[in-house]
Amino acid sequence: MGHYQRLLTLADLRQRHSPALQRAAVLARESDAGLHVLACIEPPWSWPLLEHDVRSKAQDGFVLEARQHLEAQIESLRHQGLNVTAEVVWTADPHAEILRYVEEMQPDVLVKDVERVGELRRTFTTPLDWQLLRDCAVPLHLVGEGGHAHPRRIAAAVDTGGDKAPDSPLNRRIVEAANTLALQCDAELHLVHAFDPMAVFLGDFSGFSASWADLAGDLQASERSDFLHFADACGVPQDRRHFLLGPPTLMLAGFARDVGIDVLVMGRIQRRGLERYVGSTTEHLLYQMPGSLLAIRPENT
Repeated sequence: MGHYQRLLTLADLRQRHSPALQRAAVLARESDAGLHVLACIEPPWSWPLLEHDVRSKAQDGFVLEARQHLEAQIESLRHQGLNVTAEVVWTADPHAEILRYVEEMQPDVLVKDVERVGELRRTFTTPLDWQLLRDCAVPLHLVGEGGHAHPRRIAAAVDTGGDKAPDSPLNRRIVEAANTLALQCDAELHLVHAFDPMAVFLGDFSGFSASWADLAGDLQASERSDFLHFADACGVPQDRRHFLLGPPTLMLAGFARDVGIDVLVMGRIQRRGLERYVGSTTEHLLYQMPGSLLAIRPENT
């Protein structure tokens, strides 16, 4: 992945301060990329109850007000010399509309504010962020309220364990994306992997005669060795390699807070069936770390 050329940002007009817009402006400035800002307005729940003429006038009013608000937000960016365009769309299905824009525009990255969604709501509905993590065809940058607008520390979270080759295509894409971002922002690049010993206990190792502790120790040593060899191949300095022990979601969130990681670059897997409802490490990290995520899809998915 080379320097960014086209960035697409989703504007949340309910927010007075948008970390995603600030981050997108930084990336556009550092890479001299064009920036398109898209705002989606959903009809209120009572919309079908209104008369047609009332709906038409109200829609025009909502869109006009949103366009004026959005233009006011990005005017200062234009004064800074950035190439910024903006658009407001009225839609009952923001997810489909966003995917359509991604397909037509083919941006290098889609940048969006993290939407904090409580557990109860997640039980009954799938958050838009999760839907985009599963369906968006380009790297998805979800920006939290913590961290610096101009990233100073970026970490590539790779999975070198189990049956996954350390230099797998997805791991390479994660490191490449993290390195591109670090170079453009003149930021530190870290490499991290979380090994969960309990995953060994939960796995099917009935054919082994060794104790669980011995088996977990052997696998930990093997994964650490694979991780360090991969770090060597990537040219990551010794003090920026982090091999963590524990549940990935918990350990990565704590690592990001303790080290001051502004952007954690991770992979995302397109899933079907029950897995779509359970969620993944990437999805649950959205609500446990103050910084940002850059989610990378495997090729050809």
